[in-house]
Amino acid sequence: MTALEQPGILTPSQAREVFRTGEVPATTSGWCRGHVQANLLAVPRDLAFDALLFALRNPGPCPLLEVTDPGDPHVREIATADLRTDLPAYRVYERGRLVAEVADATEYWRDDLVALLIGCSFTFETALATAGVPLRHVEQGRNVPMYVTSRRCRPAGRLAGPLVVSMRPVPAGLVATATEVTAGHPLAHGAPVHAGDPAELGIASLDRPDFGEAVEFADGDVPMFWACGVTPQAVVMASEVPFVITHSPGRMLITDRSDENLAQ
Repeated sequence: MTALEQPGILTPSQAREVFRTGEVPATTSGWCRGHVQANLLAVPRDLAFDALLFALRNPGPCPLLEVTDPGDPHVREIATADLRTDLPAYRVYERGRLVAEVADATEYWRDDLVALLIGCSFTFETALATAGVPLRHVEQGRNVPMYVTSRRCRPAGRLAGPLVVSMRPVPAGLVATATEVTAGHPLAHGAPVHAGDPAELGIASLDRPDFGEAVEFADGDVPMFWACGVTPQAVVMASEVPFVITHSPGRMLITDRSDENLAQ
């Protein structure tokens, strides 16, 4: 079996090399186990203050890991990577509408873009698995399901919109364990925002996620919901922002940082 058939054993640099070739996995969950993954939000410089303020006011869905200089497509603190090519897939929004989903964002990159790298819940999945918490989406080979909720984020300038959550079914007897484990990873969204009835978050059906794919529950599983780094994409759409580049949901930047170094 080749390394590409076992993405969990790849190094981050090997994974980024794979992505540069145009390989687009269904999800980066399970890739490069033990390494931090990050969401991308690249906004024009005139929106950067609003984006930073939004992240500071909403640290649950938007824990900041790094911010780039205007026009600079490279990250240097959490990885040695080119943001135009080193993620598996990107989304481009204009006036709040999705206009492109591509494996290479070079032609869309602009000299005024400021990139925010935001923590991702995939980062704490190794710790969950180590604690004996099953990961149903990994078992089923699916992208984690994500839902737009009825909860509103704190607005900042021109940015306002709903909280997005990721959902993982967890056996009832391991809900407390999952909460404790993830609470120790505040830069990967931390503890869940809710466990149990999805209607309390305004989610009508778990079978119809807004992003990602629905997963099957085992008997005795309880849905657990974590703040999600796709929240900025829902906010971009709600706010009709003129131009933004993001990651494709579930297809993250894999950084050189270890999970342990990011954990509290």
